[in-house]
Amino acid sequence: MQFLPKTIPEIQPEILPVNESPPELVTFDVSGMKCAGCAKAVERQLMQYSGVISACVNLAVEVATVECQPGTVDAEALAKKLTDNGFPSQSRSGENQREAQAATIERRGQEIRQQIQQLTIALILIILSGLGHVLGTKAPILSNIWFHWGLATLALLLPGRPIIVDGCRSLWRNAPNMNTLVALGAVTAYTASNAALLFPRMGWECFFDEPVMLLGFILLGKTLEQQARRRAASALQALIALQPAKARLVDFKLASLDLRSEELPLDSTSAAYDPQYIEIPADRVRVGEWLQVLPGEKIPVDGEICEGKTTIDESMLTGESMPVLKQPGDTVAAGTINKSGAVVMRATRTGKETTVAQMVALVQAAQTRKAPIQNLADTVAGYFVYGVMGISVLTFLFWYFAGTHIWPSVLLGHDMGHGAMGIGHGVLGMGNELPIIHYQSPLLLSLKLAIAVLVIACPCALGLATPTAILVGSGIGAERGLLIRGGDVLERVHQLDTVVFDKTGTLTTGNLTLTDYLPIFQNSEWDLNSDINVGNKQDVCSTIDGVSGRVDSKLLQIAATVESGACHPIAAAILLEAQQQGLPLLAAEDFCTEPGLGVSALVEGRRVFAGNAEWMKEQGVAVATELSESLQGKTAVYVASGGVLLGVIGLKDTLRPDAKAAVERLRGMGLRVMMLTGDTPSAAAATAQQLDLTAADVLAGVRPEGKARAIATLQAQGCKVAVVGDGINDAPALAQADVGIGLHCGTDVAVETAQIVLMRNALMDVVESIELGRATFNKIRQNLFWAFGYNTLGIPVAAGILLPATGILLSPAAAGAFMAFSSVSVVTNSLFLRRGFRA
Repeated sequence: MQFLPKTIPEIQPEILPVNESPPELVTFDVSGMKCAGCAKAVERQLMQYSGVISACVNLAVEVATVECQPGTVDAEALAKKLTDNGFPSQSRSGENQREAQAATIERRGQEIRQQIQQLTIALILIILSGLGHVLGTKAPILSNIWFHWGLATLALLLPGRPIIVDGCRSLWRNAPNMNTLVALGAVTAYTASNAALLFPRMGWECFFDEPVMLLGFILLGKTLEQQARRRAASALQALIALQPAKARLVDFKLASLDLRSEELPLDSTSAAYDPQYIEIPADRVRVGEWLQVLPGEKIPVDGEICEGKTTIDESMLTGESMPVLKQPGDTVAAGTINKSGAVVMRATRTGKETTVAQMVALVQAAQTRKAPIQNLADTVAGYFVYGVMGISVLTFLFWYFAGTHIWPSVLLGHDMGHGAMGIGHGVLGMGNELPIIHYQSPLLLSLKLAIAVLVIACPCALGLATPTAILVGSGIGAERGLLIRGGDVLERVHQLDTVVFDKTGTLTTGNLTLTDYLPIFQNSEWDLNSDINVGNKQDVCSTIDGVSGRVDSKLLQIAATVESGACHPIAAAILLEAQQQGLPLLAAEDFCTEPGLGVSALVEGRRVFAGNAEWMKEQGVAVATELSESLQGKTAVYVASGGVLLGVIGLKDTLRPDAKAAVERLRGMGLRVMMLTGDTPSAAAATAQQLDLTAADVLAGVRPEGKARAIATLQAQGCKVAVVGDGINDAPALAQADVGIGLHCGTDVAVETAQIVLMRNALMDVVESIELGRATFNKIRQNLFWAFGYNTLGIPVAAGILLPATGILLSPAAAGAFMAFSSVSVVTNSLFLRRGFRA
């Protein structure tokens, strides 16, 4: 089947111009945020600072990322502004980054310990309160009204104090949050109960149990939520922990290094101790220094093995558990584990440039980038607490002035001791006796409903819906060597319908081998009639009339000399063949590379061109049709000088072992799979045939600058396109695509043009990254649906919408329990994402 390159219409791709001065990114650790309202308040404060372009706050990991104009923002001053406004912050920039990170982890651990202590006190108070109702007259002290007053007072002064103080401060700063709602509800219930206790003639019911149970449920929910958030962030914390702390610096001037020597203390008096090394912090290592790594130790920095042989566990980078053999000349990455032998390595990347450091930076950045679907939740969160307080006031006014008059039956309640322990009027009291029916005060009923509205609303669920799902998804990806840059990428992954693969180095191994030499002697100033025969290759060109089948070394030598000025798999293959044949390169200068066409150079004073047939035509060199047909299915490199064709070299690439399986899996997911290549139509056809791709799905003969136009054409047709490339010649297409996927980037994580970075050389990771993106985005949608649905249904129920028809009255304590359950359920649902991606 003959494949023809498709004609790409001349439309201008919508590629944003590159700003010569890119915005500066500043990251802050921000504490004190309690809900989505707090996160929105932090964003507003950051945006008010001069020079700030945009700000993004992640509630789940308590991190704020600010994009600002270069040199216009003082990070420390901005952190101080947030701190002064009630959100203690610290910049991650500067030399104290490692110390600040450790301090943040310690602070969060301390907060959890304090929260557990407060929860313990609250649970003790709840138990004592419950015993008073269960034992009744059998324990007069526990059932005494003043005893319950004491429990409520202790609940507000001890475990509830931080919540009430923070809620009041937030309200004073005009940034009310979840604690504001809880504080208003608890204090109002306590105050109303005190009024009933001090003025019994009012006929009000005392419900001192409400603030006790309300604060207990809230603290329980916050503790469970915090623990779940820690589990969600565990993958990133494990990745951070992989960064080595120490390195063993050795003297590279020593003629020999004893790789079998064991580590001894520096103050050892052993006569056998020869101090060949000194331990220094890993972040102090400089490029070029030599380091010794013993078995069981972590590789301290990225580098190259100089002496010794070992196996390295690279699972932290690639997710592949099988150790990899490393010997002199091989590269190793920081954080990987030396399994078997002692080695000496030379540092090539240190500090923030190491692979693991860049992985951490990518994952951290991904967790601060929101999905566009979160915008509605953010908008709602900014006004949520104000809205809830308004609804609470309206609830009180409605029931006090209208509701109790329209439905007077709602004032018939049941005496359940000191407080309303249940959620409805139609339930029996504690014990076997029937409840005592009494007439409630309209003011008290209206107050209870208003309090229930305050405490059932959950802004936390809205704020945690997206970041917790992204936190878990990015953590799973990091464990498997799949780095997804943020929530916005996840949303685009979910919308994909087309995946376009580069051919050379992506669908194929990129390790080309020479299969044909075809020197042409006619009308050439070069002496190609050499007597040196470098060995016969597969001679498929011998059918062309008048052409000798004998392989000539001169053509290969000339081609290798020209290709020595290029960096491309074709050039590497030709140079390797010349090296294996022992052919020295000729004198050459003035190299010039034309992307997608070929290379030229002055070789022994003559201008020589090596490239494809299209470039030969541009140089006025005739290429016979039968010559091209003889190399069907192969990559042909034509060599010409002075307008005369010197010869042609044929190369062939092999398909990756998992290429066909990956293509079939993508099709099974409902995606269209295409191939985009600058190679000849015949070479593209050979690869496409192995993958069962049709002619319509192959774009061949496309130069690098034309690849972006090809992707733009697909997008103009309404396609949502992902491009998979090796990140070398495919940068324009990766940038133009809706989602750019950089393959085989383990040695260069920071591929700025790719939105998804794959750490290992496996095409099945493309499938897994799309599946992970889809699953994570589905979790985001589930969380948001639950968060909006819970508040949409819960607030009306708390406001008494079911009370006239069913008699159901949601007590403040029950409302608090539902509120706590809501935020915990969102985080737990995000954690369920791991079920589908177990190793």
